[in-house]
Amino acid sequence: QVQLVESGGGMVQAGGSLRLSCAASRSIFSFNNMGWYRQAPGKQRELVATITSDGITSYADSVKGRFTISRDTRNTLSLQMNSLKAEDTAVYLCQGRLGREYWGQGTQVTVSS
Repeated sequence: QVQLVESGGGMVQAGGSLRLSCAASRSIFSFNNMGWYRQAPGKQRELVATITSDGITSYADSVKGRFTISRDTRNTLSLQMNSLKAEDTAVYLCQGRLGREYWGQGTQVTVSS
């Protein structure tokens, strides 16, 4: 019933920027919290950033100061990624929690060095 669709991924050179979007089939404010995860080659899924129902954000140390999670519109969650590094290459997934967890299918981000 709840659908999350990521977009905005692509290929960018190191030092560049990308903005990812997560379109939800319902208001993102109805979720208890939302977040962005990533799955990099040879690594386990990693929590990148979260935002609580009251707007409190949290970031992984590896992206702190470079990435920003925000509520873009009533139905859209965004992740602004600046100063991208090759290590940021991964499939990025949007997650929303409302009693249970909902996931998008992911969008590929490739950073060339």
